[in-house]
Amino acid sequence: MACLNTLKQEIRVLENAFPKTDELFQVVAASVDELTCRFISKTGKKYDIHANITETYPHSPPVWFAETEDTNVTNAIERLSNTSGRDNHVSIATTMLVLQQVKLLLRELCAAYGMEEPPDLEDRLDLVSVPQVINGSDVIDHHEEYEDSEMEEEEEDMEEDIHLEMEDNSSSHAAQKDEGIDPGNLATLDRLKANQRQDYLRGSISGSVQATDRLMKELRDIYRSDSFKKGVYSVELVNDSLYEWNVKLQIVDSDSPLHNDMVLLKEKEGTDHILFNFHFKEMYPFEPPFVRVVHPVISGGYVLVGGAICMELLTKQGWSSAYTIEAVIMQIAATLVKGKARIQFGANKAGKVSGQYSLARAQQSFKSLVQIHEKNGWFTPPKEDG
Repeated sequence: MACLNTLKQEIRVLENAFPKTDELFQVVAASVDELTCRFISKTGKKYDIHANITETYPHSPPVWFAETEDTNVTNAIERLSNTSGRDNHVSIATTMLVLQQVKLLLRELCAAYGMEEPPDLEDRLDLVSVPQVINGSDVIDHHEEYEDSEMEEEEEDMEEDIHLEMEDNSSSHAAQKDEGIDPGNLATLDRLKANQRQDYLRGSISGSVQATDRLMKELRDIYRSDSFKKGVYSVELVNDSLYEWNVKLQIVDSDSPLHNDMVLLKEKEGTDHILFNFHFKEMYPFEPPFVRVVHPVISGGYVLVGGAICMELLTKQGWSSAYTIEAVIMQIAATLVKGKARIQFGANKAGKVSGQYSLARAQQSFKSLVQIHEKNGWFTPPKEDG
């Protein structure tokens, strides 16, 4: 409870420091599990930046990400993931605190965009009233004014008020996040969260906290997405694991040969989609997922032997933590069409190319692809080619 109350106080400080009327930096939404900030550049362009706050906070730092490809923003976010206490210009005791990370984020963004940081930044984010946490135990700042019993009582009253208000805000924010999600998909999210809690209690957590939290947000956002609801694609978790997804691409450009092939595929085999498998590692979102085609066999469209896909954004060099999974899915669909992908209807018959599409073959061909492009670079087609 003490750590939770500390977090609530931090959020209160942030909301007071950066209201929605601030012309540079705003706290748009805040709860004990997610924070959304907005940075406004000198040209007036707005960048929304999100932080997932894990249940193990402050022992695990917030997971920051944005839905923009602007390198100024993505570099600032990556800077947050690589900092230590000294990098944050604070003592080790406050390394994980949200306030310190927001302070560093704002400084990085101001520097990147050639803007002056608020001269009263330190005063706005005054930590006097916020307990620090070291090795799991609360360490309160020992200021003389807090030794007075009346001040202690006032502090307790304030903390209780914050607790009640933040509980209301958290419930309201959770309702907003779930708005528009099908009840069946909500049940999936609730089941996943319950499973994560049980794994945490048993000490058998798989993956990483940052990857799990980001993937949960990605899945929630997909369930709310118009493309998902319109049936452009669907998502199924393999064995209820957040780290392996089967994605069914059901709609592509209706003017493409691939669209016609998919219509024929449904007539011949009763299959109305192209099936992809997404594997995520514990370094996600700072490393891309491994993506491969599972069915049907495809020629062209930058699909390699074994089903791997030749796309720079799926490599470490071309990947950005700002990319969303839906954006990746839609980019893959566009790449298939652009590369004139065609379905090979005879390829799946026994005795022909049985076993061509497998995880091992896809990984090997993708590894070879990356080595070639690391040596020779990636080809960028002319703009007139799309």
